Amino acid sequence: MGMFDFLRKASETSRLLVMNPGQPKWTPRNYTSFAKEAYSYNVVAYQSINRIGDAIATIDFDVWKDDKPVEGPHPLKELWKKPNAQQAGGEYIRAVIGYLMIAGNSYAEQVTGEGGRPVELHVPRADRMKVVPDAEGLVASYVYKHNGKQVRWDVDPLTGKGDILHLKTFNPLDDYYGMSPVEAGAFAIDQHNESMKWMQALLQNSARPSGALVAKEGSVLGDEQFSRLKAQIEDQYSGSANAGRPMLLENGLSWQQMGFSPNDMGALETKFSSARDVALAFGVPAQLLGIPGDNTYSNYREARLAFYEDTILPLLGYLLGEFNSWFEEPFDGAYLKPDMDNIPAIAEKRQELWDAIDSSSELTINEKREAKGYPALETVVPGEDGNRLLAPQQRNTAALNTDEGKAIAARLAFGT
Repeated sequence: MGMFDFLRKASETSRLLVMNPGQPKWTPRNYTSFAKEAYSYNVVAYQSINRIGDAIATIDFDVWKDDKPVEGPHPLKELWKKPNAQQAGGEYIRAVIGYLMIAGNSYAEQVTGEGGRPVELHVPRADRMKVVPDAEGLVASYVYKHNGKQVRWDVDPLTGKGDILHLKTFNPLDDYYGMSPVEAGAFAIDQHNESMKWMQALLQNSARPSGALVAKEGSVLGDEQFSRLKAQIEDQYSGSANAGRPMLLENGLSWQQMGFSPNDMGALETKFSSARDVALAFGVPAQLLGIPGDNTYSNYREARLAFYEDTILPLLGYLLGEFNSWFEEPFDGAYLKPDMDNIPAIAEKRQELWDAIDSSSELTINEKREAKGYPALETVVPGEDGNRLLAPQQRNTAALNTDEGKAIAARLAFGT
């Protein structure tokens, strides 16, 4: 029994998860295939992953503490701006998101300095990281293995924290690893890739479906004739450069088409349909990727707003929750908060909400500021505080010239 085991209340069901504690649990999915088929070969999945990474990487973050923004430089802000010598903050976030979208898992490694405070952040490759459970089924350590060498990071048995932060999507069939969106969209990705291969092969075959050379009854091709005709077809009639060249047939041969035309097979519609499904798997509206046939949103602006509200903001909330929990102790309660005012896609909708808050006569100045995400004001004007409800008053030019009118105008100005 460990020194602090008596302080940890273990789950009864977690003890059933592991038969050989201390051994790495290998991921059952093929990360290499996911990376190649989705990110390397499929333009829709590639662009979807990049759109999500770019959207989060371009959001500005401020450091807050005790529900107030921290003024001036702060080590957490500097760390987030420049996580390591090889990556700036935006590139680091894109790598975190990329691994999470492809593998369903992403890992952050911290390098600590004096006092145990992180001074560098790195992103290990997801397929090289392994989870090592303990006898109770909880994570005991993480192992990174490459080129026959390995590094192990232990996990604190009390807090579950360590120098590795494991980010993962929900997976109903695995207790330790997340499920990649690529896995959910695997059929659509395969269909899209195959449709592209089919059209490419069709173009290389003179843009015609397959067919056969049929000899008339009683006609027979000798071996020499067959070999010569085969070589002639491959050299003179195959490939896009030979498209449209007439074929000279001999010995009573005729061309018989086999298969369907591209129109009959609906190859283009299959391609677009599978492309929409791939985009759906990643939560990216098809309109943002220029995929025809999707009329879910009336215009690009609505599609972009839905992308941020349905995909980016929930993912951002998850990432910040995990990172801020990780950073809480070493940075004495400081945490990262996104600057929502500088996100163009939601700025207009946010402004409409703020206008509704400003026009309300049932909220105090501080209630309005709290609804906007700002800290309360202790003093508005001498003798007044931000918690006092301002009753609606009739204002006119004459009233505004009085001292009372100026005080009213000042209080209203602080509420906007």
